[in-house]
Amino acid sequence: MAKPTDEINGCREAHERLLRLVDGLQTESVRRASLLPDWTVGHVLTHLARNAEAMVLRVRASLDGQLIDQYVGGPDGRSRQIASGASRTAEELVEDVAIWSRALDQEFDNLPASGWDLQVRTVRGDTHSISLLPFRRWREVEVHLVDLNLGPTTEDWGPDLVDRVLPRLLDQLEHRADRNHLAAWMLGRAEAPPLTPWG
Repeated sequence: MAKPTDEINGCREAHERLLRLVDGLQTESVRRASLLPDWTVGHVLTHLARNAEAMVLRVRASLDGQLIDQYVGGPDGRSRQIASGASRTAEELVEDVAIWSRALDQEFDNLPASGWDLQVRTVRGDTHSISLLPFRRWREVEVHLVDLNLGPTTEDWGPDLVDRVLPRLLDQLEHRADRNHLAAWMLGRAEAPPLTPWG
């Protein structure tokens, strides 16, 4: 499989924007509410660090012929990691995000051509090739840059990202809502239907 160069570059640029945004962040700022229910800025930063770490560890395991869980303890383990890490100081949170974001950039840069076809496991237990990880991380960082509630908005998403994200979201739409209600809304005959969680 070809190296997903555009997605790797998008991921790296998103990491750079993230690290510029949080550089010099004060501890009182990481205690503020994010745009996600019940999550502070500290929760979002912890999630971004653990997400990058999980990608690094899964890539390394796959190269060693192992298929490991995305998060130790599955979804509950993920929640526990985020909850326990969110109360750290701003300096600790920013350093954690920076270390694992840069480590992931290095993994993508150094992965041999044969590695992109190798499989990794998701938090739901299914698998996909490593080649999807750069896009998934790029999307994750861009979405959470907005969720941090520190300045960036959805208007800051570039066309390269939206061109990749929107078709995937539209493909999933009929599985996230009542199909009749969805069709009625798209025909201008109903309000927007409630959607099940994305992901």
